[in-house]
Amino acid sequence: LKLPERPRSIPEKQAAAAVGQSVLMWQYEAAFGRHHVQVGQVLLTAQDISDRARYLNAKNTLLALLKFDVLPIVNENDTVAVEEIKVGDNDNLSALVASLIDADLLVLLTDVDGLYTDDPAVNARARKLDTVEAVTEDIARLARDRADRISVGGMATKLQAARKAAAAGVPMIIASGREPGVLGRIVAGEPVGTYFAPKAARLGARKRWIAFAVPPQGWLTVDAGALDALTQRGKSLLPSGIVEVKGDFASGEVVALRGGTGGEEFARGVVNFDAAELRKIRGAKTQEIERRLGYKSFDEVIHRDNLVIL
Repeated sequence: LKLPERPRSIPEKQAAAAVGQSVLMWQYEAAFGRHHVQVGQVLLTAQDISDRARYLNAKNTLLALLKFDVLPIVNENDTVAVEEIKVGDNDNLSALVASLIDADLLVLLTDVDGLYTDDPAVNARARKLDTVEAVTEDIARLARDRADRISVGGMATKLQAARKAAAAGVPMIIASGREPGVLGRIVAGEPVGTYFAPKAARLGARKRWIAFAVPPQGWLTVDAGALDALTQRGKSLLPSGIVEVKGDFASGEVVALRGGTGGEEFARGVVNFDAAELRKIRGAKTQEIERRLGYKSFDEVIHRDNLVIL
């Protein structure tokens, strides 16, 4: 396009993406064609993943391509996606796709050979972690993204992807894309990069969709009793445990849950009541729901079958 600098407006960025996607696919076709591998392009937006029917259709398309021995080249559809419907980076997109197709392994290639205790470019004592059993807050703090990146995404988004992959039961490896034969070495079982172990208790397909594919449409803050009942005793969320309702959402949509004012998100779930109804019944006992609303369809705000502890 002979532009003097990176486009700034959304239409210009999307126009550049339209041109770039065709050029990129031509490069993929040429590269894989030398090895007699056929490729196919799949462009997704967050809406394709958050809508359950489209989510399943995307899954079926990807599995059909693999059945035909076609290598899917998956990217976000940057020609139409805006901030409200963007996944945002290919690290998180790759984890969603890995979960979608029940992948055996997710490999993220970058410019470093794994996750380090500090930035190896500035700290000679930085140590590479060979295995990460869980992406805890301490692990998340190790991410140090540099401001000079041209692409979107860095180590922080790779750790977000690791969390998603682990919950889906998919192991993940971060390795250097500059190492010759790195993918062959990984498939051969060599200890390359940093290995992120999957969770032993793998989430079912629907719960994975609730946890990671659907952007929450609102927030519910719960009290200490509800937090304990949900996380330790596997209970459903009742209106008596809700202390605050934020957002404007409908029944059947996904909301995020946090414990106490200013608390961290600890769960997501599909609500049985809309935001206006929940503001009327928050803090109420189940037998009070009908008196406050004039009707009662459910006892639970979120049934445990539609709740995912993160």
